Amino acid sequence: MKEIDKDNLPKHLAIIMDGNGRWAKKQGMLRAFGHENGTKSVKVTVENCAKLGIEFLTLYAFSTENWNRPKMEVETLMKLLIGALKKELKTLQDNNIRLNAIGNIDSLPNSVKKELQEVILKTENNTRMTLTLALSYGARDEIINAVKNISEKVKNNIISTDAIDESIINQHLYTHNMPDVDLVIRTSGEHRISNFLLWQIAYAEFYFTEVLWPDFNEEELNKALISYQKRERRFGKTSEQIR
Repeated sequence: MKEIDKDNLPKHLAIIMDGNGRWAKKQGMLRAFGHENGTKSVKVTVENCAKLGIEFLTLYAFSTENWNRPKMEVETLMKLLIGALKKELKTLQDNNIRLNAIGNIDSLPNSVKKELQEVILKTENNTRMTLTLALSYGARDEIINAVKNISEKVKNNIISTDAIDESIINQHLYTHNMPDVDLVIRTSGEHRISNFLLWQIAYAEFYFTEVLWPDFNEEELNKALISYQKRERRFGKTSEQIR
């Protein structure tokens, strides 16, 4: 396999981790078994991204729509999340990784919020990479919240309507302290965005793979990054202008 050019990495990589349920079904197991094995792929991916020098990694861990799944599956996902946060705090510290979370965090169970806030606090001074978990996250909700907050400020004469631009909108998103996404990876063969970072991926590159998330490993990550590095990112300009 071609070597990865460490001078041409996405600054912000976002991953839609899909296929845990189908992976478990193929093994003749319950969906929970797939989610458990999916946490291993999270660990491998996080460690490899940090090792390569990717500065921001955002993982779509639980969407606003996921609350509609069977109650037992949702409870299993929440238990796995608590377990992973407790177990991986040392990994985050050892790798100098800061944990962040975006989404409607208040809607999460108190036990999850408590563990999440604890790990975020303990890793807040880490500088090598920012790992963001999108939890109870929906991009449309995020944009609606931004519009409401900006509208309130316009009403109170804090912002004028003429001042509203991309920068103002960015400041009111969950991701206000992050750069736009450079590369989106989605596993499991689905070619959808699924309400993920709709504003932030305006100029992102996309990489879709048939691999189910529990089978996503270092080699699969490298394939995605090499594909990204072969592309010409023009941001509306011509090839000639870029060269």
